[in-house]
Amino acid sequence: MNRLRVTPGPVLALTAIWLTTRAAMLWLIAHSAGRLLGGGSVTREVWRLYFHWYGVLAHGSFPAHDTLWQYPPGAGAVLLAPGLLPQLTYFRAFVLLTLAADALTAAALVRAGTRPGRSLLGAALWTGGLPLLLHLPLARYDVQVTALAVLSLLASARSPRAGGVLGALGALVKVWPALVLLGVPRGRPARSAWTWAAWTGASCLALLAARFTHPFSFLREQGGRGVQLESLGGTALSLARHAGWSGGVRYRYGAMELVGPHVHAVATASLALTAVCLGLLVLWRVRARHWSEATPYDAALGAVLLFTVTSRVISPQYLIWLIGLAAVCLTSRHTSQRPVAVLVLAASALSTVAYPLCYHEVIAGTWPGCLLMLARNGLLAAAAVVSFVRLWRAARPPAEKFEPVREPPVGSHRLPNQALSPS
Repeated sequence: MNRLRVTPGPVLALTAIWLTTRAAMLWLIAHSAGRLLGGGSVTREVWRLYFHWYGVLAHGSFPAHDTLWQYPPGAGAVLLAPGLLPQLTYFRAFVLLTLAADALTAAALVRAGTRPGRSLLGAALWTGGLPLLLHLPLARYDVQVTALAVLSLLASARSPRAGGVLGALGALVKVWPALVLLGVPRGRPARSAWTWAAWTGASCLALLAARFTHPFSFLREQGGRGVQLESLGGTALSLARHAGWSGGVRYRYGAMELVGPHVHAVATASLALTAVCLGLLVLWRVRARHWSEATPYDAALGAVLLFTVTSRVISPQYLIWLIGLAAVCLTSRHTSQRPVAVLVLAASALSTVAYPLCYHEVIAGTWPGCLLMLARNGLLAAAAVVSFVRLWRAARPPAEKFEPVREPPVGSHRLPNQALSPS
């Protein structure tokens, strides 16, 4: 069998960039106590919160009655994983495993990009885009979740079963990877992917429920969340503070949330918009007629963007998901999401300026802080709209080509059904 000969130059360049940028991210981790980098707030979540949950999980229980525990049961497996490296501290083991998941994602994107008709732009986007978030990706487990989503999308093209299994595992850690199965082509591939996802999800849930107590305690805490400061609704309320709104900011459910008049109405509106987006995605699925190799990738990015923008919470780590999905889209030369990828990168850069660099301005609700969040969320909203519009248009069947009817010249005579004679 003839193999495609891949020029090693671009792959070696991407490897060098990955090593350099990840070394810089590790340096930032080591110096994260500086005021400009958030005074240690970025890494504190690992060595304080995650390590606390690790202790609870190690005793066979999920953190029941903990308002900060808002994650599906599969998250427990990720938080327990650093225990596999007992020679390291929990923090160092967590960062090392996160870095390994990052490397696995980059390698999968490189492998996909070197196939015939594919592109290494996806690997380049992941390699160069993730450092825009500084050291944040190494101090959250969203890289592991994104790795599962990326592998699910890349595997689905050849094995819908494998794609379904990986998508289900991702959904057990954080719910959003279930959306990567939205664009699986109709017919046997969709039935296979969704069936294997359902069986995998049910089996893993049963195992976790048998091994740990209180596996569904997260549902109560997730339902109690309000409007986070960095969400689209939070930006509107922050701007309203300059118009006389009497609300304020309070630390609740692991995030800075807005409290005061009309907050419940904003939260309800966010949920309603999420329902509308779900309806739009279902409508797209029903009416889509044209599938390309990029359609599953584009649909995943569009769906996650819509749900992110309408969420009551838009944490900085959510940008990790979008960078990963945009990277998968760019592995295909048929993707419709190239402008969306640019918007995602711009939003990621602004998100870093907002947190951790200028988060005090965002919390205080100053004009610079409000305008910064308005720009970041405006880019995300624009990305969501552009993504869905381009996804919708790409799913329409190619226009049929009709040959124009040539009328006989004036003065010519021909009998019915008789072809014109050449002059």
